[in-house]
Amino acid sequence: MKSHCSIKSIVQQLLEHRKDLIFGNIIAIAATLLVVVIPLFIPIIVDELLLGKDHHFISWISTHIWQTDTKGYVIGILVFIIVLRLLSTFLSIFQTKIFVSISKNITYKMRVSLLNHLKDVSLKEYEMMRVGAVTSKLVTDVETIDGFVSTTVSKLIVSSLILLFSSVVLLWIHWQLALFILLTNPVVVLFTVKLSRNIGKLKKEENRAVELFQSSLNETLELFHQIRAANKESYFFKQSEARAKELKEHSVNYGYKSDAAMKLSYLIFLSGYEIFRSVSILAVAYSDLSVGLMLAIFSYLWVMVSPTQDIINFQYVLATAKAACRRINSIFDMHREPVVEEGVNPFEGSAAIDIEVKDLSFAYIEKVNILENINMKINAGSKVAIVGASGSGKTTLANILVGFYPLEKGEILYGGVSNRRLKLSTIRENIYLILQHPKLFNDTMLFNLTLGNSYSEAAVQKALHIAQLDSVIARLDKGLDTLVGKDGIKLSGGQRQRVAIARMVLSDPKVVIFDESTSALDVHTEAKLFEALHDFLREKTVITIAHRLSTIKNAAFIYVLEDGHIVDSGTPKELLAKDESYFSQML
Repeated sequence: MKSHCSIKSIVQQLLEHRKDLIFGNIIAIAATLLVVVIPLFIPIIVDELLLGKDHHFISWISTHIWQTDTKGYVIGILVFIIVLRLLSTFLSIFQTKIFVSISKNITYKMRVSLLNHLKDVSLKEYEMMRVGAVTSKLVTDVETIDGFVSTTVSKLIVSSLILLFSSVVLLWIHWQLALFILLTNPVVVLFTVKLSRNIGKLKKEENRAVELFQSSLNETLELFHQIRAANKESYFFKQSEARAKELKEHSVNYGYKSDAAMKLSYLIFLSGYEIFRSVSILAVAYSDLSVGLMLAIFSYLWVMVSPTQDIINFQYVLATAKAACRRINSIFDMHREPVVEEGVNPFEGSAAIDIEVKDLSFAYIEKVNILENINMKINAGSKVAIVGASGSGKTTLANILVGFYPLEKGEILYGGVSNRRLKLSTIRENIYLILQHPKLFNDTMLFNLTLGNSYSEAAVQKALHIAQLDSVIARLDKGLDTLVGKDGIKLSGGQRQRVAIARMVLSDPKVVIFDESTSALDVHTEAKLFEALHDFLREKTVITIAHRLSTIKNAAFIYVLEDGHIVDSGTPKELLAKDESYFSQML
C-alpha cells in the first residue's frame, strides 16, 4: 500500500496511541480543572471579606477547615491557589511529555517510511533528484509535522477543555452575560480562518526557498574540487548567495505577515474583551451580579485568552502542516522499483550463470531510445567484451544487465529465468558492476572495502593482493584504518579503481562486469591485475566494456555497439578478419 502524508493519516496514527492519548487527556482535564476553579476564589476574597456579602464560602471554611481573621483567610486562600497552580503546571508538563513522545514516535515512523521508500526508489529518479530538496523534506517538513502533533494538537485539546469548563462556570455565574460573551467570541475564530488561507501558501514558498538554497549549497560543496579546478568559485557561490537572498525574502514575507495576522486576530480579541468588560460593569449596575463575581468573569476572560489564541494559531499551523504534507508526498510519489514475487533463484548453487538478452530497448526519456532491439547470448563462465564508441550505450546496457533499471521493452533471461520474475536486488546481489569512476565513502580504507559487511582478515588480505593494493596499504599512515577523504580524495584514480575491484573480490559474485574499470591503470599494472584475477574469474561469467585492446584481449566473444544498436559480433579473429583497422575505429 502506498504511503501518504495527510492530516487524516496523522490523526489515524494518533489514534494508534489510544491508551497514551486517553491518559494524556485525563491529565489535561485534571490540569484544566485546577486552573479553571481559581477565579472562583475572587468572589470569596472581594465579596465576603471586603464587601461583607455572604456567598457561604467563608462560613463553610470556618465550619469545616479552620477559623481565622481576614488576613489568615487571604493568606490561606493564596497558598491554596499557588498549590493548585503548581499541581496544574506539573500535570501540564507531564501531559506535554506524553504528547511529545507520541509525536516523536509518529515522525520517527514517517522518516523510516520515507527512507524505506527512498531505498526502493528507481535509479532513474535518483539520477534526477536534488539531494538538498530531499533532505529538506526529511528534516524541515517532518519537523513541521512533529510540531503540529506534539505542541499544537495537545494545546488544542487543553484549550478546548479550558474554554468548555470556563463557559460552564460563566453560565453558572451569569447566564445572560455568558451567552453574550460566548456568542460573540466565535467571530474572532471565523475572522482568523480567512486570514489563515494565505499563510500556508507563504510557508510553502519559504520551504521551497529553503529547498533551493540547500540544493544549490549541497551541489556546490559536493563538486567543490571540480569547481576549484575550473576556477569558478565566485560563480557557484554567488548562485548560493542568490538562493540565500531569495530565502531571506520569503522568510521575511512569511514571518511578518503570519505574525501580523495573529496579532490582528489578538487585537480583535482584546477589543472584544473591552466590550465584555463594559457590559459586565453595566450588569453589576442593572442586575444582581456582584462586584466579586464581575471580577471573576474578568478573570475567566483572561483565562480564555490563551486557549482562544491557541485555537487561532491552530489554523495557521494546520495550514503549514498541510503544506508540509504535500511536500513530503512528493517523495512518496517517486517511482519505486517494481515489486516481484520471486520464485526460483537461478543464481543459487552455481559458480556462473548464462545471460540472454531478447529484443531489449531502453529510454531515459520517453520515445528517445538509448538502446534499440538488443539481442545477446552470454554463456555461463564465458568471457565476453562489449565495445563501441563513447555514447554508443555500453554503460547503459551494463546498468540494465546488473539490475539498475527495470525494463519496459524486451527481456533478459538469467539462467533461463526472466528478469520479470526476479527481484532487481537479487540480480544486483549476484552480478557485480565495477564502474570507471567508483564512489568511495569519507571513511576508512577498510570500510570502503567491506561496505559494512563482515569478512575475515584472510579474505580481506586476499582481495587486497588480487587487486594489487598491498603496497598501497603499506604506504598509508594507518593502513586499513586510514581515512580516505571525501570520495577517496587521498587515493589516485587507479587506486580507487583497484579498491572497487577488491570490493568485487570480497563480494564473490556469479557475474562480473568491468565497465572501463582499469582505464586509470598503466598497462603494466593492468597486466599484473588481470593475471592475479585470472584464477578468481576462471569459472565466472565476465563481461568487459573497454576501449583498450589490452583489456579485452582475452575475450572469447565480442559484441560491437553503435548508436544503441548491435552492429556486429564474433570472436576477435572473426572481427579482425573482416577489417584489420576495425578495432582502431571502434575502440
